[in-house]
Amino acid sequence: MSDSIFQDNVIIITGASSGIGRELAYQLAPQGARLVLTGRDIARLEATAERCRQAGAKVLIVTADLTRPEECRDLIQRTFQEYGRIDTLINNAGNSIQANLEDYPDPTALEKIAQVNYLGSAYCTFYALPYIKQSRGRIVAVCSMAGVIGLPGLSGYVASKHAMSGFFESLRVELKQYGVSITIVYPASVASHFEDNSTGEKGQQVPNKTIPSGMMPVETCARLTLQAVARRRRDLYMAPGGKAILWMKLIAPGLLDQLSLNGVEKDRAKRKENS
Repeated sequence: MSDSIFQDNVIIITGASSGIGRELAYQLAPQGARLVLTGRDIARLEATAERCRQAGAKVLIVTADLTRPEECRDLIQRTFQEYGRIDTLINNAGNSIQANLEDYPDPTALEKIAQVNYLGSAYCTFYALPYIKQSRGRIVAVCSMAGVIGLPGLSGYVASKHAMSGFFESLRVELKQYGVSITIVYPASVASHFEDNSTGEKGQQVPNKTIPSGMMPVETCARLTLQAVARRRRDLYMAPGGKAILWMKLIAPGLLDQLSLNGVEKDRAKRKENS
């Protein structure tokens, strides 16, 4: 029997069909967590759930489109009906668009990405809040370093992650009196299949046949995230020199802009070379 802090913890993971969400489920399963996996791809969710069950976890699958508030409400209600409580909500689902603003097919692309990355997390949190307050539980926001700095060619994504970060920072203060912790995770480049949910400047899917070198393994990202959540840490910056980047934003913003541009261009070149 696991002696993990997550033993018998009822944990909802959004975006659990691939990438960081799937790996979080894999690592929580042998720790005795009671999992609720949600996403839109039922086949992938079933595959994730099966592996978790083989590790001894009890798993509930709920397919949901997080851009729809009623489906977020149903996710929370089904979780409570199944387990009788909710201890941890991991807001992980996300998508991206890789294009300069002038190359967007139309401005509604901004709304679509905000609906998943920011509003989907806010909807789930809103409906889960009464139960998490009751359990003095944990809320997790898997954000991005894009939530604290600007990145060229990713303005819509960056905006949605800034909104996500600000929302959960504010909510953290509101919930302090109830013993609820909020951990905001800021990954940088993670070798996951998140890019499967990325679109290009014309709205097409952006292929990701191979992962560029220098990215953090998704297993490491998930492990560090769970360590931070278990300890109820406020923030987790995963980029090399993550906190130094925040200081640079204050004292040398022009230099940070140039470094961001260089980094994005280098990353694009690698992806083009590997595609």
